[in-house]
Parts: sequence; C-alpha cells; structure tokens
Amino acid sequence: MTALPLNQILQGDCREILLQLPEKSVDLIFADPPYNLQLQNALRRPDLSAVDAVDDDWDRFADFAAYDQFTREWLSACRRVLKDTGTLWVIGSYHNIYRVGSILQDLGYWILNDIVWIKTNPMPNFRGVRFTNAHETLLWCKKSKLQRRYTFNYHAMKTANDGVQMRSDWAIPLCTGGERLRANGEKLHATQKPEALLYRVILASSNAGDVVLDPFFGTGTTGAVAKRLGRHFIGIEREPRYIAAAQARLADIGAPATRDGEVLGGAQSKRSAPRIPFAALLENGLLLPSQVLYLDGRREKTATVLADGSLRTPEGERGSIHQIGALLAGQSACNGWERWYFEGEDGQLRPIDALREQIRQAQQERNSHSGS
Repeated sequence: MTALPLNQILQGDCREILLQLPEKSVDLIFADPPYNLQLQNALRRPDLSAVDAVDDDWDRFADFAAYDQFTREWLSACRRVLKDTGTLWVIGSYHNIYRVGSILQDLGYWILNDIVWIKTNPMPNFRGVRFTNAHETLLWCKKSKLQRRYTFNYHAMKTANDGVQMRSDWAIPLCTGGERLRANGEKLHATQKPEALLYRVILASSNAGDVVLDPFFGTGTTGAVAKRLGRHFIGIEREPRYIAAAQARLADIGAPATRDGEVLGGAQSKRSAPRIPFAALLENGLLLPSQVLYLDGRREKTATVLADGSLRTPEGERGSIHQIGALLAGQSACNGWERWYFEGEDGQLRPIDALREQIRQAQQERNSHSGS
C-alpha cells in the first residue's frame, strides 16, 4: 500500500498487513493481543452454570515459545510503521503481560509507564482458590530509549481528573450494558474493552488528526473512540463477524463538527510546542538590544538584553535567560521564559513568554494558510 487506508478495517493477519503499510506512518498504536489464557476446562459458577470465558481459537497457542514468536513478529511490524515521535500501548493480564514486556524491551521499545486498569466490577473467582483477578496492565512505550519527542497531553489528563495529576491506577468498570455488543443474546467478543478506557488512552497520547492504529481491532472500540475525538483510525482484524459488527458500530458514530485541537484535547503544551529561541524575539522586533528585563516581575533585579540574545547583569555577568535568571535568583536552575518580564508601552510588566506565544501563533497561522 502506498497510501494509508485511513478510517478503514483491513481483514487479515496483522503481521502480514502491517508490512504493507508505509514505514513510520502512524502516530499511536493501541494493541489488545490474545492473552494466551491457556484454559483447559470449562469454567463454572457455584450453581454449575457455564461462565462465558475466553475460549476462542484466536487465543490458543501450542506453547509459550509459539506465543513469544507471535508476539515478537507483531511488535516488530508495529515498530516499523510507528513514527519516530509515536508511542504504543499494549494491554494484557498476568498470563501474558510479563512476556510481552520482556519482548518489547528486547526489540528496543522504552517503557514510559505501566498503567493498572482496576476493574470496579470484576468477575468473581467462583472456585475460591485464588484472589479475584480485578485488574489488567497496560504498558505505554515510546519507540526507543533515545526518542525525545512524543505526545503526552499532561494538562488534558490533569483537567479530566478534576485538576489533580492523573495517576497510573485507573478505576474503570468492565464493558457491560448497552455498550456490550451481543449476538443472539451472547457476548459477541469475549474481551471487548470499555470505551472509557480507550478514551483515556487516546486523549492522553494523541492529537486531533493523528492516525491511531489497532492491530487487533475486534469490534472496533479503538475506532469508535478515535472517531469521536477527531482522530483517524486504521483497524486490522481477522474475524469477519467482528469486522461486520465494528463497521455497523462505526457507521452510527458521527465525527466531531470541529477540527479545533484544543476542543478535541490535543492542544500543544509548552513542552511539545515548537522550540523558539530567545533571540527570535529580537529577530522579530518584539524586543530590542539594550532593553531591560525584570526578574519575577519586580524591578529590583534586572538584566540588559544584548543583540545576540544573551543577557548582561549590572555587574557584567553574561549568559542565557536561564543562566542569568538562576544567577540572580540564587538558584541552581531557572526557566527564564517564566521568570523574566519586559515593560510594555503602557508601563506594565509582562512575561517574555507572552512574546514567544505571539511568534508561535504567527507560525501556526502561516502553516494553516500554506496548507489550505
């Protein structure tokens, strides 16, 4: 394939189809692979009724070696199509997640977090011989240890968590009720994930317009949430009955009426925004050589702006906005963008970071005009 099949479900084995997609073409991958649960006998409740467990053929492997080989192949194929700024999520249970994690690291992925999905309504352990399995684990990885840029919408997640930094333990109920897809009264897919879980994953680690790929698409939860959040999706799935259900599900979902990244949860943070050197403020005429800056918005500690973008103290020390800020503040480090202020035409002191934002907005406007 020469172009990305956006917003489509591709039927087949993900190990083969991924090799047909362009290299470094997707922004985010969410993978819900077979868990290799190794169920030997039917599970029954105390009243001897059967439990609708995961006993599908797609979850059966000859042994651990076969499962490891399968895992290595699909993770390698995913790494090929993942952009150098992209990340991958994979979810699993104790049956497989430790093997998956080891293979991830062997292939060069770098784990950023392990997230514990706490199921608020887990299935009981009917035999009473073990603790109830009430959680699953998600591994969030970047492509390599040396990868510096990747999307993490920290402030969106903090806001979604009532203004408190989001932790790595997520309490979300299992997929039940009207959200659970059924056929003839039975669950259509044994491991359908709740949309709330995917909403959090996609909101945290992608932006509006990004491409989200799911190599084990199932009944389309990833695609449904991606569509609602203004992202593109690519699904890969082997089973025709799952594909049919996913297509019907996606047809009922409308795309958002806006492409505004802030509305869709992908507004740039200062960390992820394009880097603007301090000298750019002089190059764009927003500051002038010899202009005086004021530390922390007070007029007690000052420095003079030099033509090369450095600052000079009244005592003659020279350095960057960060170095001189730290020096005058008596600290080991300093974010000069947040600490230095300039005097406006009205005599009021304003942070120099406001000038940096002017340049960024002008760049975004030029880019939008050039792309239209």
